[in-house]
Amino acid sequence: MVPDEWWPALSGASGAALVCCFVAAAVALRWSGRRSARGAAARARQRQRAGLENMDKAAQRFRLQNPDLDSEALLALPLPQLVQKLQSGELSPEAALFTYVGKAWEVNKGINCVTSYLADCETQLSQAPRHGLLYGVPLSLKECFSYKGHDSTLGLSLNEGMPVECDSVVVQVLKLQGAVPFVHTNIPQSMFSYDCSNPLFGQTLNPWKSSKSPGGSSGGEGALIGSGGSPLGLGTDIGGSIRFPSAFCGICGLKPTGNRLSKSGLKGCVYGQVAVQLSVGPMARDVESLALCLRALLCEDMFRLDPTVPPVPFREEVYTSSRPLRVGYYETDNYTMPSPAMKRALLETKQSLEAAGHTLVPFLPSNIPYALETLSTGGLFSDGGHSFLQNFKDDFVDPCLGDLILVLKLPSWLRGLLAFLLKPLFPRMASFLSSMRPR
Repeated sequence: MVPDEWWPALSGASGAALVCCFVAAAVALRWSGRRSARGAAARARQRQRAGLENMDKAAQRFRLQNPDLDSEALLALPLPQLVQKLQSGELSPEAALFTYVGKAWEVNKGINCVTSYLADCETQLSQAPRHGLLYGVPLSLKECFSYKGHDSTLGLSLNEGMPVECDSVVVQVLKLQGAVPFVHTNIPQSMFSYDCSNPLFGQTLNPWKSSKSPGGSSGGEGALIGSGGSPLGLGTDIGGSIRFPSAFCGICGLKPTGNRLSKSGLKGCVYGQVAVQLSVGPMARDVESLALCLRALLCEDMFRLDPTVPPVPFREEVYTSSRPLRVGYYETDNYTMPSPAMKRALLETKQSLEAAGHTLVPFLPSNIPYALETLSTGGLFSDGGHSFLQNFKDDFVDPCLGDLILVLKLPSWLRGLLAFLLKPLFPRMASFLSSMRPR
């Protein structure tokens, strides 16, 4: 028989034990649910390591067979000069490819920008059309560009081990123009971040300072090109995903008008979203290389393979025209303030353009808060983030996405309540929260 004075202690102990059991069960379920995510990450890292080993072997084999090749001189060539030497036969496509394969392998050791080696690039050499504008040019691809036989994971475990069946249209066009894609490069998980990290392949570092980010979401491209590991790459951009990495890594990038280049065959994580247009664009070391890539892409092959792309070729007469232009500029949009370095670069550019005979016209963009907080955010998350969150089921969430995922998991009514409470003190945050509610 249990004495009466023992019952309170036993009840407390039972309650504590019950709570511990619930906590243990929750932890066990969470651990079990993420077992597949851990397996996906392990397999992705293993494939990455195997690809890098193959890159090293291929580059070493070529160096042994061609000991007299001046690799440093080849790597220093601007893209237009590289193309000229390839087309004239002064350089072989093999020399260009394996020199850049070796350089990409070397720089990757320090910055982790390559996710996979597109090993069939070695057989592509014999198939590259000699008449193409990019004949023999090694090309790097942001991981979201579909490449036959390879994953486009977006850093998400549900996409691991699902190789695509055909190349994206822009990859097909570049191959027809003689380019040789040789690597996929890293991206932030889901591509909804200005950093460049994911649970499958880890963090990519800035090539100039390893404690800094290369930017995102085309961060792997920016890091690889900025460190000299690729002469030309393809990225994508909605809200700065080409422009941020280009600025952070000291290279050039271009975000064309939406739908100027084909998006067919690109991997995404929110399908059906059309309010905010994604753009495909080139990334390279200089502006002339960007123009050369656009000349190659804006051709009959693209218009044939993707009839949704307006059949407007590269307008050479506009690009080469010396006619003075009227260029609008602003030092601030009164929404975000530029850093002193940014403002100085802007004013130096303004002075250079004026010295070249162009007219610079100051203006102030209108209604930036509405465009950013309501139109853009509301367009991207018009379903409250439901379809976006489906990508993360039983997956790890990279720290660069932590705050976004946390907000999107809040019930709609709670987001509305928080927006109401925060509006007097933090009106911008309140507006973003309100725009992220489902329509």
